[in-house]
Formats: sequence, structure tokens, C-alpha cells
Amino acid sequence: MTSTGIESIRAEIDELDRQIVGLVARRQHWVVEAGKLKADRAAVQAPGRVEKVIAKVRDLAEESGAAPEVVERTYRAMIAAFIDLELSVHEEHKP
Repeated sequence: MTSTGIESIRAEIDELDRQIVGLVARRQHWVVEAGKLKADRAAVQAPGRVEKVIAKVRDLAEESGAAPEVVERTYRAMIAAFIDLELSVHEEHKP
């Protein structure tokens, strides 16, 4: 592979990273809003909901040609980070 080829690939990945971070920011907005509304820590952690999301994104991965295992691992890491954020928001806004 020529350096021009790898630079082009890196530029594409950089653009995708920009888009992904923007989407993460949008998701974070709604996670924060949800954290303000949930009744307790168990509602924030919601393991049943986590598993539903994982099943959904694995299906989406298969439909789009992405590796379901990579998507699942990515989402589990992302969800864990968002749960931590949502717990802190919930603590700040609980009645």
C-alpha cells in the first residue's frame, strides 16, 4: 500500500470519528435527560434494558455488514460509561 493510499484511508477514518463523536454527544444528551427522570439507581442501571439494546445493535450490525461481536463490545463499553454518567446526573436531580 502506498503512503497516499494509507493517508486516504486515515482521512476517511478521521471523518468517521468526527461523525461518531457527534453521535455520541447526541446520545449523551438523551442519557442525561433520562437520568433526571429515573426513580432510582436500579432504573438507571436497568440490566434488562441493556440486554435489549445489545440484542438490537447486534441485529443492526448483521444487517449492515458490521461484525456483531465488535458492535457488542463497543456498545457494552459505551453503555457502561453512560450508566456512570447517568448515575451522577440522577444523584444531582433526585428529589
